Amino acid sequence: MSSLPTKPPPPPRPKTRGSYNCGRCGQPKKGHVCNLPSPAPAPASPSPSTSSTLRRALSFDDATPTSPDKKPRPHHDDGDDDDPMDEDDDEDAMDLGGRAVPTEVVLEVLRRLGPRGVLEAAAVSRAWRDCAARVWRAAEELRLRPAGGGLVAALLPRCAALSRLLLHMQSDVDATMLSCLAFSCSSLETLEITMADKAVNSMTGEELSRLVSEKHSLSSLKIGGCSNLGFINLSSSSLEVLWLSDLCSVSKSVINCPNMSELSLCFTQQSNDCTDLVSLVDGLGHSCPNLRNLHISSVQLSNEAVSALENANLRGLCMLSLILGSKVSDAAVASIVRSCASLDMLDLSGSSISDNGVGMICKAYPHTLSRLLLALCPNITTSGIQAATAQLPLLQLMDCGMSLRSNLQNEKQGAYFGEINGRIRLCPKLPTLKKQPMRQKLIIKHENLKKLSLWGCSAIDALYVKCPELNDLNLNSCTNLHPERLLLQCPNLKNVHVFGCQDMLIGAIRNQVLNEFAAAEPHLPCKRLADGSKRVQLSEFPEKQSPEDKRVIGLRRAGCTIHLDS
Repeated sequence: MSSLPTKPPPPPRPKTRGSYNCGRCGQPKKGHVCNLPSPAPAPASPSPSTSSTLRRALSFDDATPTSPDKKPRPHHDDGDDDDPMDEDDDEDAMDLGGRAVPTEVVLEVLRRLGPRGVLEAAAVSRAWRDCAARVWRAAEELRLRPAGGGLVAALLPRCAALSRLLLHMQSDVDATMLSCLAFSCSSLETLEITMADKAVNSMTGEELSRLVSEKHSLSSLKIGGCSNLGFINLSSSSLEVLWLSDLCSVSKSVINCPNMSELSLCFTQQSNDCTDLVSLVDGLGHSCPNLRNLHISSVQLSNEAVSALENANLRGLCMLSLILGSKVSDAAVASIVRSCASLDMLDLSGSSISDNGVGMICKAYPHTLSRLLLALCPNITTSGIQAATAQLPLLQLMDCGMSLRSNLQNEKQGAYFGEINGRIRLCPKLPTLKKQPMRQKLIIKHENLKKLSLWGCSAIDALYVKCPELNDLNLNSCTNLHPERLLLQCPNLKNVHVFGCQDMLIGAIRNQVLNEFAAAEPHLPCKRLADGSKRVQLSEFPEKQSPEDKRVIGLRRAGCTIHLDS
């Protein structure tokens, strides 16, 4: 019986790893030189599964091998390779619910989310995590409300291009978080740290100095809750804006920043504050020669500290704010006039200057001053305010809140520190140095004035305002202002604050500002009788109102808002 024909052995499977035997003679490759001729190259096959689609191991060809999952892009003989339909779908699109969505669309969506949303999206899949990583790498501004330093430490190393960081801390600021800020984000330009009500900033002066020295590109630094600094010793050639609030008992103040243009130092309102403001102001002229905006808030401000501006030689100041200094008098105003050549804004709220000091300000800066704030100045009367509005033609903002107060109001209530937008917040009561008369008349006429604040001026009995450009008027707590002695001629008025005023006064303001009864008034011409006894209206020749006048009345009625809340 003949044996059955045996089947040929199956062809060997192609190896995915490199062969360690010679492909011609089968001998081991180590130390072997093959003498057999190389086989002839096989003809090209039209099948798509050619050797060009397979990746040979240990191959060092210059051409980049293609993945088996990706189809090679066809090459056209005419050289047109810009067909948008031939783009790689796996690289430029993401699979979302069975649909291919362009990656740029997903990135744009992630850019519009908050930090928490981006973190949650990164936990979906690897594709989402890669998109989130691209968002972090390209982020230029970051706003966080961290409850601890762990979130900040996890995010900042991912944001290589971050230039602006704003933190509203819900927890304490310690040395660990400051170290993370110092060694992350090398291109950071703006850093703002504000504290919540129960959060504590334990930053010391040494830690602040180290942070500023590590950030070579930092140009703006604003930090709140700096009650534990102890001293200030900063040296930076890039820092231009520095805000430090809640300072207390600073023993040493050295700010060596030649390019600084704005400095704001706010001290706590404590009587035991032992900061030497004279030395601080005196040293600014040598270390910050380019300073243009200076703001100091302290109850320890005195004439000596203001006089130090002359020795500092800060002739380039444009904005000067020295507030809550009850010891600052007209002598300090004379020092300001001698040391500052041209001021655009001057804020002496809480000082003890009088009408003579206001007169010196008007004579010194008639062509430059546009903002004058004299709130909580009990020695200023209506004469000084009227002189300021008459002699400062470029004035656009005037704040005289709580400066014209009745004596009965001062004894019963504490002082309020108001803002130009109508809000009021409490602050310690300042001593009254001069008794104000109960009934005062204030007349303000100005062509360029846009904001006027008379909050808490309970001594005003009559008010006449004629300002065609005025758009914001604050009359909060003007309790003694008589409705029949009020006249407002401000056609562009948009906001009127009347919190704490009488109902009749609010009604009078509404009638004048909103012009509710303008349409009901008869617009008929009048003619005097032949004997000259009286004037009568001519009903047979009514004066027609133009459509433009009606449109103006409608805009005034719809554009102005009366604020009854604080």
